[in-house]
Amino acid sequence: MHALRPLLRKSLFNLFAATLACAALLAPRAADAEALLLIEADSGKVLQAENATIPWYPASVTKIMTAYVTLKAVKDGRLTLDTLLTVSPTAASQSPSKMGFRPGTQVTVDNALKMMMVKSANDMAVVLAEGVGGSVDGFSAVMNDTARKLGMTQTSYVNPNGLPAEGQVTSARDLGILARSFLRDLPEYEYFVHIPAIRFGKRVTGNFNKLIGRYPGADGFKTGFICASGYNLVASATRNGRRLIAVVLGANSGTARAVKAAQLLERGFAQDNLTWLRPSLGTVDNLVPVDATPPNLRDEMCGPNRKRPASDDDDALIAANGGATGSASATGGAAQFTFFTAGLQPPLMKASELMASAPAATEPVQVYTGPTRTGTALIAAVAADADQQAASKPRGKKSRVAKKPDAADKPKEGNKEAGTKTAAVKPDAKQADGKGDGKTAAKPAAAKPAGAKHAAAKPDAAKPAEKPASGDQAAKPAKPKAAKPAAAAKPANNS
Repeated sequence: MHALRPLLRKSLFNLFAATLACAALLAPRAADAEALLLIEADSGKVLQAENATIPWYPASVTKIMTAYVTLKAVKDGRLTLDTLLTVSPTAASQSPSKMGFRPGTQVTVDNALKMMMVKSANDMAVVLAEGVGGSVDGFSAVMNDTARKLGMTQTSYVNPNGLPAEGQVTSARDLGILARSFLRDLPEYEYFVHIPAIRFGKRVTGNFNKLIGRYPGADGFKTGFICASGYNLVASATRNGRRLIAVVLGANSGTARAVKAAQLLERGFAQDNLTWLRPSLGTVDNLVPVDATPPNLRDEMCGPNRKRPASDDDDALIAANGGATGSASATGGAAQFTFFTAGLQPPLMKASELMASAPAATEPVQVYTGPTRTGTALIAAVAADADQQAASKPRGKKSRVAKKPDAADKPKEGNKEAGTKTAAVKPDAKQADGKGDGKTAAKPAAAKPAGAKHAAAKPDAAKPAEKPASGDQAAKPAKPKAAKPAAAAKPANNS
């Protein structure tokens, strides 16, 4: 008996270690990691849930509710898709992403919805809110009332576009409920959640939801991003008549959220015949909400360690902290449900490669300003929008080029000779940066024959720095003397 004790202790230790390992697999991840949810659209049955009832900042997935409320108003006859709405100063002042229309511009409900859902245009969300609810506050009250009626107990809205605001909160659970409600209540308007791309004038914008046109069967919904929330995505796909909805909140890039959603969906479709092996998680409505503060991912998403500013249309592959493990982490907590069936299911598709590929070729949906038009009137409206874009482009470019020299010269001189000063300051800035003297000399020489006025203007601009320089000698002194004004150019580099 004594001889068996060491063996018994060892067996008990191994059993305890195995139990701990299983517990680690089954334990939920930290609340500030990310939230994942996979449900059946028809039944609401939960196939996978991880942090699904933790409160979260919704960002632009808010626009699913904005579209739902707007389209319910259309369905109830309170307005039509052809109803003209006007861009207000409040709408025009919204932060990007936006269409950028001036106050007073008119757009139909139909076009505003397309711009909002594909480009995630924050100004169009406000246009719709003001058109349906009279004001942002009035529309937000309708959004909150609708959320309560749908059973979204963890959701609160302050604005229609998801821009950062105190009190704007939701959860993966509630977003799953909302997506199901949209498909159930508004099947005739489902088209708005899976438009691959829009064309405005000559500009084509693809849907920020990377699953559209890439993942087989993808047919909705909406992306979102603010620094505090990370990259969010509500996505749906249908295969063999079975539709699944995936929610990903807090991913670290636009591609990572798409990869995670694709893997969730793929796993759900692949395990269709193995559901009896999986624990029952009930329906999405029955998931128990967690009373907590939403995690704030600002430092992780937009902090100093981020290589470049993050945005909702981030096309980077998995972010630096994802790297090679990004795809692996994209499986989320799936191991907690699928590790025991690993040998029984078909291998998952490489979602990371799929999301990195080009989307299927498709004709962008035309959007435009003004009333609903067809035929030649539509062609004319599209041409007018394109002309407006072309007219505004050169002005934008000129102002960007001229801004730097103007900023440098403003303390010294007025705006009178802006064009001349631009030519004079650019070489100085280049020399100060050490980017070569040859080009510096070439520019004044090339500018000289442009006309007597400009030739005269240059010595004047240079006078404070050097008194000589007249006639043909002006070109030579410009080389060495240009180094002196570098001191004057320095403040421009510092500003």
